[in-house]
Order: sequence, then structure tokens, then C-alpha cells
Amino acid sequence: MSNAFSLSREHEEFRQVVAAFANAEVAPHIAAWDREHHFPVDVVQKMGELGLFGLTAPEEYGGAGGDFTSLCVAIEELGRVDQSIGITLEAGVGLGINPILTFGSDTQKKRWLPDLVAGRTLAGFGLTEPGSGSDAGATKTKAELVDGHWIVNGAKQFITNSGSPVTSVVTVTARTGERPDGRPEISTILLPSDTPGFTAEPAYDKLGWHCSDTHPLTFDDARVPEDHLLGERGRGFAQFLATLDDGRVAIAALAVGCIQACLDMCVDYAGERTTFGVPIGSKQGVAFQVSDLAVMADAARGLTYKAAAMKDAGAPMKEFKQAAAIAKLYATESAVTATRIGTQVFGGYGFMEEYPIARFYRDAKILEIGEGTSEVQRMLIARNLGLPVE
Repeated sequence: MSNAFSLSREHEEFRQVVAAFANAEVAPHIAAWDREHHFPVDVVQKMGELGLFGLTAPEEYGGAGGDFTSLCVAIEELGRVDQSIGITLEAGVGLGINPILTFGSDTQKKRWLPDLVAGRTLAGFGLTEPGSGSDAGATKTKAELVDGHWIVNGAKQFITNSGSPVTSVVTVTARTGERPDGRPEISTILLPSDTPGFTAEPAYDKLGWHCSDTHPLTFDDARVPEDHLLGERGRGFAQFLATLDDGRVAIAALAVGCIQACLDMCVDYAGERTTFGVPIGSKQGVAFQVSDLAVMADAARGLTYKAAAMKDAGAPMKEFKQAAAIAKLYATESAVTATRIGTQVFGGYGFMEEYPIARFYRDAKILEIGEGTSEVQRMLIARNLGLPVE
């Protein structure tokens, strides 16, 4: 990898392990799973057995105690074969495990983390609502403390890993009162999936990510003990912002996998497909577009692993946030462009579902939206430059 943030030999060896897993366990089946909108629980558990969910978790909970860069490598390689499987790992760690690991009490960690880290169960992160996405401060879900229990009412939407057969808990942001300045007090509460009044509604019929578990959630007097509060009361806003910072880099890694997949497919196809007696790769109109894919892949990978390295090195938070936003913005928008180019290179075949490029085309768009839209990334970057953008 020709950039200043080359991965170590250990990282590249680990990449080969994950690539072999993805090629053996995912690639042969993904077309059928995508067509059937099947969430492959058995593969999720095999990912757990391989240690992918525990890469960054401490050894005391069954994890490897490894670095964030390793997680990004795993997400990239899974995403190179299928984006749905990649997002399952990304969300399982970044949105499922990390909030509990970072903000949970010892009791909460001991209860939830061992199974999550082993891939036996999954956790979700309930932030987005029907009327609040980027504007997370507009959360309407409420949690009232009554007789030592939180009573939760409201709804969430677009929540990954929230209604699968192995989902054990969802971390939910909710209004728990009002701050002295009149703004809502937002806290995070752990809701086990079997909590009465907590319903994972039928899965969405999505444009892409057909193998990813995604549901709307409703809470009707869902009741959990007071000790299910995650971290300090009123710190929910800060908690989910910190969670999303890491997630932006991980989504960028998923986008890198998408770009690399397009590059690989196009190089192969342009060398094999002939028109007018010669491979289409001999035509500048095709070759130059494939060259652009190589530039995108290299640039996106460099930005992504620069941000990951900063996370691992404990860089100042302001610098890391800026690097994360830049990586997420460039990598995800490049992924969308890459799938458009890839589909064009494949011509009419690129419009057919029997070719993987069509699946990547459908899957790519959400990368510009999930875990912070491109518009939000531009706003964060501009603010960090000192511009008074709203």
C-alpha cells in the first residue's frame, strides 16, 4: 500500500486470514442470501469464532485486546466480498459492543460482553427516530424513572442488528428530563431484547444491504431496572457522539472494501470482455475509468488507515474527529462513484443481478448516509477549519 500509513506485516497477514474466511464462507452463498434477504446467523457466529467481534475487546471479556486498525482491516475485507456482512461486523462492534465497553458498569460489562465478544449474540444502538436523524437532539423517545425502573416509550428506526434471532440488547437514547438551560436531558438505557413492551417491528425492505438485520423499534411502557442506565444520566448525547466518531472510520473501511471490489471486478472484466476484436481494457474510455478506481482505492485506504492509526495512537480528539470525518466523506462518496463506474464498465451485464457489481451498486448509497451523512461530515470539517457554518 503506497502511502505513509502502511499497515504492519501483522495487519497484512491478518488481512489474508479474513479474506480467506470471506471467500470461503460468504462468497459462494451471498447471491442467494441477497436475493432471499437472508440474515446468515451461522456465518455471524463463525465470525465470532474467528475472533472478529472481539478484536478490540479486553481479554477479560474474551477479546484479543487488539487495535482499532485490525477491526478496520476485517471490515474492509468482509466488505470487499459483501457489504451486508461487513456492516454486520461494523455495527456489532462499533454500535453494539463499544458503548457498553466504554461507558458500562462492571456489572453491565460482565453480563453482556462475553457473549457479544464471542459472536454468540449481537447488540444494537437505537439513536435514529422517525423525526430525528442528524438532528439527534430532537429525540422524542422518553424514559421516566418510576419506583426504581425506567419506563421507556417511543420509537426508533433504521436500527442495525436490532431484531435478529441472536440480538440480546439494544442501547437506546431517550429523554430523561430537562437540563437547566431548557434543552432535553438525553441518557442511554440498555433494553434487553426480551423486555415486555419492546418490539422489533418487521424488517425493512431495503434498496441494499439485503443480508443486514435492520428494523424499526417501538417501546410501549418498556420497563427495565434503574441500573440499566448506561453511564451517567444526561450524558447520552456525548456518548453517542463519541460512538459515531469511531464508527465513521469503520464505515470508511467498509467503503474501501466496496471500491476495491469494483476495481478487482473491473480489471478482470476489462481484460476478458472483447469488442471489435480486442479487450475493452485496451480502450482509453474504459482503461482510464478503471485507473480512476485505483486512485480512489489508494486514496480512500490511506485516509481511512491514517484515521485508524490516529485512534490507536491516542491522537488529540479534535484531530481525530477531523481525520474521521474526512475519511468517511471521501471514502463513501468515492464508493458510490466506484459502483457507478463499475456498472458502466460492465455495460448491460452490470444491470443484471447475476453479476455482483449490481449488488455493490445498490449497497453503496447508504454509505453516504449511515453514521453521519456526507452533509454532516462537511459541516464538521468546516467547523474544525474555524468556519461558522450552521
